Amino acid sequence: MNDELVIRDLRVNVAGGEILKGLSLTVKSGEIHALMGPNGCGKSTLANTLMGHPNYNVDSGNVTLNGIDILELEPDERAKLGLFLAFQYPTAIPGVTLANFLRMAVSAVRAIDGNDSTTNPLVPMREFRKELREKMKKLAVDDSFARRYLNDGLSGGEKKRAEILQLAMLEPKIAVLDETDSGLDIDALKIVSNTINKMRSSNRSMLLITHYQRLLEYVEPDFVHVLYGGRIVQSGDKELAKKPRTGRLQ
Repeated sequence: MNDELVIRDLRVNVAGGEILKGLSLTVKSGEIHALMGPNGCGKSTLANTLMGHPNYNVDSGNVTLNGIDILELEPDERAKLGLFLAFQYPTAIPGVTLANFLRMAVSAVRAIDGNDSTTNPLVPMREFRKELREKMKKLAVDDSFARRYLNDGLSGGEKKRAEILQLAMLEPKIAVLDETDSGLDIDALKIVSNTINKMRSSNRSMLLITHYQRLLEYVEPDFVHVLYGGRIVQSGDKELAKKPRTGRLQ
């Protein structure tokens, strides 16, 4: 089945101010799209709206994943459909290990529809550990990383790698990466970019949100879009990201 995310004429306001002003975009299975633009143009607003953040209010337009209107769904229901968001600023949760968090998240996403229980049965520990080790090995992540508290005391690069490990375990159909390159030095950027490339798949599409062209030196997109003033004003191939622009797009 070819998965497809379709955004049509999306208008979104935050605290009464309109941020997205008729944004349209289609992301098909296996494609990597890069969304670039200056501060305040609506990039993170789009990411949070797609995932169902309650502070982002949709005034009009529609968003469908495989023909299903996701704007009517709760965030966990969107995740079960195959949507994933890697946060620009991941939240630290002291006392909760990455492994325990991932087991809960994977169990929730894979829960059988129609389960009336208030809690989902957990993935069996042996099965989970085997899968986690396989994914960590593929992404060149040390086993000790899973025992650390979720984003607590982690460097910027480690937090972003934790987000990518979540992506690997949840195996979404559509992954939205909100400024995954933000705050990373060149070594951390290369590591994170390498893990993103390892997650490329004909069955998975990605929307990379970024200020800068440097991420796209390591992760080659199929399409590049420029967001300005709440709308996509230009689209093209990877060469579009290399064209000089004003502001922080350079």
